[in-house]
Amino acid sequence: MVKKTKSPVTYAKMKGIVSYFTGNNPQSEEPQSRVSAADFDYLKVIGTGSFGKVFLATHRENGRYYAVKVLQKHIILTRKEERNVMCEHRVLLKTVNHPFLVKLHFSFQTKDRLYLVLDYACGGELFYHLQREGVFGEPRARFYAAEMACALGYLHSLKIVYRDLKPENILLDSAGHVVLTDFGLCKEGMSGRGTTRTFCGTPEYLAPEVLLQKEYDRTVDWWGLGAVLHEMLYGLPPFYNADRLEMLRNIIYQPLVLKPGVSSAARDLLKRLLNRDRAKRLGAKRDLTEVQSHPFFSSIHWDKLVAKQIPPPYVPLLSGPGDLTNIDPWFTELPVPQSLGACEEYGATFPGFTYSNENILSLTRGH
Repeated sequence: MVKKTKSPVTYAKMKGIVSYFTGNNPQSEEPQSRVSAADFDYLKVIGTGSFGKVFLATHRENGRYYAVKVLQKHIILTRKEERNVMCEHRVLLKTVNHPFLVKLHFSFQTKDRLYLVLDYACGGELFYHLQREGVFGEPRARFYAAEMACALGYLHSLKIVYRDLKPENILLDSAGHVVLTDFGLCKEGMSGRGTTRTFCGTPEYLAPEVLLQKEYDRTVDWWGLGAVLHEMLYGLPPFYNADRLEMLRNIIYQPLVLKPGVSSAARDLLKRLLNRDRAKRLGAKRDLTEVQSHPFFSSIHWDKLVAKQIPPPYVPLLSGPGDLTNIDPWFTELPVPQSLGACEEYGATFPGFTYSNENILSLTRGH
């Protein structure tokens, strides 16, 4: 299998056409958070992104492990990405209790940085496991695809289109369940028939209608599910080519060729999810329900799946809640800035960014 290299940025970021300036007033007042950067010890880098890094951290009072996403304000403002950052924050607030979506515990800001305190999914990225193992067997791929489908369907029920499904954004928790993360490219306010034309996503997983800059709807997420399922079963995304331009041409024009080695039900599901006609794509009519009804998922008891009552086919071997075994060493070997815990005065604020989950906060403060 030829390993694909990890794309450090999305195609939209590469083209610089994702976001718009929102005109936030730098003098706007933000309520003080009861949780601050100084409440955490920052241990290791566990991820990187366009605007900053993700750190494994522990809370100094309760000792719990969290993934703290730290974003640089000057980068966000320079690139005029305020709207995407605040969109991610709003989506995190809306989806705080779904079993397969990452949970936001706190958010706050300093003069130079934004902080999102999230669940630490110590099973690591699906990307990391695929790079090590090459492919997954059908039972394992089916389980992950089913949990991803539930997460996407839930977002759609909230009129949110995810738009960036890829193995780098799919984490595994300590028990081996899927945790979808990174909502920066989500589109809000998308009803069942709603469409948009914003060009964004990651090259390998882009639906053809996005590449062609045509109107598209929530079915781009079902194309994305098909692309990730293809990668789990075959080792690479569909239409993959090391030459990016050739790959994009393949997505638009090349017939889908599915090699032997997987079941007829799996091949049929891939053909239906990777249909270039979005109106005929699986999920176009009844969204999640239509995907769940496909024979490939006939063995899945969906209510038990959402309740996490089905044992995952793979359980990460962990030494404890702060285990780093499944995190790429490329991340963990990066230096941790000493200034992360500094309590600085506010600079330009992002109104509405500060948030505390009161239940967690009560436990944190020992009330």
